[in-house]
Amino acid sequence: MIASRDNPLLKELRKLAQGNTAYRKTGRFWVEGDHLCAAALQRGQSPAIAVFAQSFWAQAGATWEQAAPKNVVVHDALFSEISGLESPAKMGFVLDLPGVTALDRQLPTVILDRVQDAGNVGSILRSAAAFGFKQVVALQETAALWSPKVLRAGMGAHFGLLLHEGRSEADLVDLEMPLVVTSSHLGQFIQEVRLPFPCAWVLGHEGQGVRQSLLDRAQVQVRIGQPGGEESLNVAAAAAICLHSSAIGRP
Repeated sequence: MIASRDNPLLKELRKLAQGNTAYRKTGRFWVEGDHLCAAALQRGQSPAIAVFAQSFWAQAGATWEQAAPKNVVVHDALFSEISGLESPAKMGFVLDLPGVTALDRQLPTVILDRVQDAGNVGSILRSAAAFGFKQVVALQETAALWSPKVLRAGMGAHFGLLLHEGRSEADLVDLEMPLVVTSSHLGQFIQEVRLPFPCAWVLGHEGQGVRQSLLDRAQVQVRIGQPGGEESLNVAAAAAICLHSSAIGRP
C-alpha cells in the first residue's frame, strides 16, 4: 500500500503514463485499464508490477491478484494523478519493453514512414494484427510506438506484433519481399492488381505521403478509388483497405 504521492515508484508511473517517450529511458511501459491488461495476459505477457486503485483492489479477483509478482495498491486520488485518462481506469500494468531484435526478412510487414499521429499509428497496428502483417517497422520521425496514446489506440495489438522503431530506410534492404506503396494519384486501382504476398506495405506521413526514395524503390504502386470525390483518405483508413486487400488476395 502506497499513500504518499512522493513515492519514487509513483513518480515513475506518472512519467510512464503521461509522457510519450519516457519508456525509452526506463525500459518499461504502462498500460491502463482491464481491457488492455487482459489483452496483455492473453498474449502471454508477464507484467512486472500491477497497480490498483484501492476501490478496485477491494473487489479484484484472483486473476488480477496473481497477474504480477508485485502488487501495488494506492488511494484512488493518487491513482487519478498517475492516470493519463480523463476517467481513470483504476488499474494498470508496468511491463518490460521487448528487447531489440533483427528484422524478420520474410514476415509480412508494415512500414511506417513518418506517420506522426498517435491515433493513426495505433489504428494501423490493429489493422496489421487483424490482417496477418505481424511485423511493423517504424522509421525515424514516426510516433513513439509504445507511448500511452498509441497503446490505447492499438487496443492490445502490440502484444501480437514484432515491433521495430527508430529504424532507417537503409534497414529495409534486409527485407526479402517487395515494397508496396499506396498513393492518391499514382498506380493502378488496388482492386485491379494482384498483390504480392508476403510483402511490405509502406504507409506515409499524413500530409506528405511516402517519401520519394521509397516510392522509387517500390515494386508495386496502387491507389484506392474514391468515387465520392475526396482528395485523399486518412492514412489509417487507407491502411485498413490495403492490408485487407492483401489478406483476401493471398495465395
